Parts: sequence; structure tokens; C-alpha cells
Amino acid sequence: MTDFINIDPATLSVKDAYKLLIGSILPRPIAFVSTISADGATNVAPFSFFNGVCTAPPTLLFTTTRRGTDGEKKDTLLNIEATGEFVVNVVTEDIVNQVNQSSAEYGRQVSEFEATGLTPAQSLKVNPPRVLESPINMECKLNQIVEIGDGNVGSGSIVIGTIVQFHYRDDVYEDGKVITNKLKPVARLAGSNYCPVREAFEVPRPTVTSV
Repeated sequence: MTDFINIDPATLSVKDAYKLLIGSILPRPIAFVSTISADGATNVAPFSFFNGVCTAPPTLLFTTTRRGTDGEKKDTLLNIEATGEFVVNVVTEDIVNQVNQSSAEYGRQVSEFEATGLTPAQSLKVNPPRVLESPINMECKLNQIVEIGDGNVGSGSIVIGTIVQFHYRDDVYEDGKVITNKLKPVARLAGSNYCPVREAFEVPRPTVTSV
């Protein structure tokens, strides 16, 4: 018989709970979120608690937690609260190092575009710039923000956005589909580990025949 280690999350520190969470939910896609402040300062940062919500309207979400150093809101969230707009850029093998560099806690007026050497590109329907080096960009209007926790370190905000414009680099898009092996997306694992998507296997969806 296989033994299990049973852990009550109420007995864990914020740090220990975080380690278990990121080690259990994986691989996680990365939302590379670009925003702009009310006074025009640009920001771009990665978030690996990220996924789609629905397609009518096309909607996605990502979660940003309070900063571990001081419990304050991150610049990305402050900018979205102020402007109601953001862009989610897909992370690939080609830009993963710059994405990682952007996760450093820069000052509020420091643009991660300049700090990482990434190129801001004009969006069509929102003010925050896209990341030119990312082959997929999704311009979003804020739907709602759901606060989770007591507002201290470890608490989070679920940011839900309606996609108002898609952008696809022509080499990763064909006949209405994304070509994964050309996109070369990267996902997050635990700690400082990432993983590429280089192999895939197909499992056909089952059909049920009524009796």
C-alpha cells in the first residue's frame, strides 16, 4: 500500500505553502503582462498563475500576489487598477532570459522594457505596449479584479480581462491555428526551473454512444 504525507495548509508558513503550490501545479503557462501607469510609465512582468476563462467573450485571467518583501501591490496591478488595460504576451524560448530579468523588483519609474532590452510595440485598442519579440500578444480590457486573502504577504488578486485584440506573428499562425512547434512556448516549474514544449502526444477525446 502506498503511503501519503498529509499536510494541513493551516499549519504552513506563507513561504512553505508557496513552495508546495508551485511544485504541485505544473507546468504553468506564463503571462508576460505589459501595462502603463496613469502618468505614462511602462512596465512588463511575468506571472505564472495564468489561464483562459472562456471564449464568448474571449477572456483570460492571471493572478498577482502581494510583494514578498513588503506586502505591497505590484506595479502591474497598480497600473491595471488605474487604467483598466493590459497586454498579455506569450513567453517563448527566445525571450525567456529577458522575461526572467524583468521579474526583479525595479523601482516604480523604471521601465522593464529598457532594463531587459525588449521592444515596446504600439497596440491597436489599448494604451499599454505589446512586446515585439513575443510572437503572440493579447490586448485586454479589465473585466474585474477579485481580491483573495487579507491584503498581507501571500494574498493575491485575480485579474480577469476581456481580449479585445489578438496579434500573431505570421510564422506561428496558420489556418486559424497556432503552430506550437514553431511558437516554442516556455512554462514555469518550481523554484528557478522552466520547461520547453518540445514533445507532444495526442489522446483523442472519447465519444459516448447513447444506448
